Amino acid sequence: MHTVRRRIIPTINSSSIFLYKSIERRLFPQGSSSPPILQKEQISSADKMAKPISIEVWNPSGKYRVVSTKPMPGTRWIRLLSDQDCRVEICTDKKTILSVEDILALIGDKCDGVIGQLTEDWGEVLFSALRRAGGTAFSNMAVGYNNVDVDAATKCGVAVGNTPGVLTETTAELAASLSLAAARRIVEADEFMRAGLYDGWLPHLFVGNLLKGQTVGVIGAGRIGSAYARMMIEGFKMNLIYYDLYQATRLEKFVTAYGQFLKANGEQPVSWKRAATMEDVLREADVISLHPILDKTTYHLINKESLSIMKKDAILVNCSRGPVIDEAALVEHLKVNPMFRVGLDVFEDEPYMKPGLAELKNAIVVPHIASASKWTREGMATLAALNVLGKIKGYPVSTDPNQVEPFLDEKSSPPAVCPSIVNAKQLGLPSSKF
Repeated sequence: MHTVRRRIIPTINSSSIFLYKSIERRLFPQGSSSPPILQKEQISSADKMAKPISIEVWNPSGKYRVVSTKPMPGTRWIRLLSDQDCRVEICTDKKTILSVEDILALIGDKCDGVIGQLTEDWGEVLFSALRRAGGTAFSNMAVGYNNVDVDAATKCGVAVGNTPGVLTETTAELAASLSLAAARRIVEADEFMRAGLYDGWLPHLFVGNLLKGQTVGVIGAGRIGSAYARMMIEGFKMNLIYYDLYQATRLEKFVTAYGQFLKANGEQPVSWKRAATMEDVLREADVISLHPILDKTTYHLINKESLSIMKKDAILVNCSRGPVIDEAALVEHLKVNPMFRVGLDVFEDEPYMKPGLAELKNAIVVPHIASASKWTREGMATLAALNVLGKIKGYPVSTDPNQVEPFLDEKSSPPAVCPSIVNAKQLGLPSSKF
């Protein structure tokens, strides 16, 4: 990387926010046509935020101003925007979660689009500010958008993008990992070893649950739930019971075919069952993974009553949405049922955990990392950028938001289509099957 000596240039914009610009020159990856300039700006405003916010600027002469509220993995998303005449401003402030006031300052007087994060509160205040700044595009770098008031965005004429399709296998893999870690008490055993407590093999030391031949329960057999089920069935030869409002025909066919394969090879076949109620899954399954959407009907879907239905040594996994579980009730259940174990990637009041959860040995907790594989996170960044770019350029919206491969193929240019806009119909945006 080649760097030139920095120059500090104080300027003032129309909102009296001081900008201090330090300029570095860095080379883009070979073959890129983007200008080889990285320009950092630090914004300070006593009346708008408590601390200065630092910004990296790519392609500073770009016609369209696109703001990313966080640095995102990879550089392809930056190149795609820069190549289409976008000035890309990336907030590099060390605050984990930006406030509404922080984001208002980032939007400023002129902004064509914003890439935001699921930790941010995107409501009427921000969408109104974005629209006043001339912006019509916002995308979450996430498949979920519970942090977004879509109605407010639509009212302001702002398209809301998300990033489905790219998270399926990665999220399912983490759910499977938590299932196995809980079943075999891996985290407990690791802590035991690190504490220097191991002084020899014992017959009862960290005895856990065998998964082979047991029943895995899936609540919400959509793309992620079905992918998880396949991993557990094919990997551990578990039987399946699932509950979903819609029949998971492809999943059923897979389990049937796999069962026939096992039988033909002299092994015990696996089976599947579609439960009439969620309670049937809770009663029968040894391992239960939650994959529903979050709405009024699924809030506290798992509560004191539903926990009491489950087996005393069951395993519960949640990589969907935190408020699906009544976390306080779960803590109490874990305390009185030491053989009951959970693996949690999401939390009711994220980033906080309910009192007592962190101290429980029969709970495995990880910080919302279900999508945290390199390929997936870089793909999410690319899709979010293309949602914003597509709306700015007037591209139609894909009719299949889960068809992500054409957008992620680095050997070719992405289609001139928005990958996924959740309020496309409300805004009357054109669509394309490409």
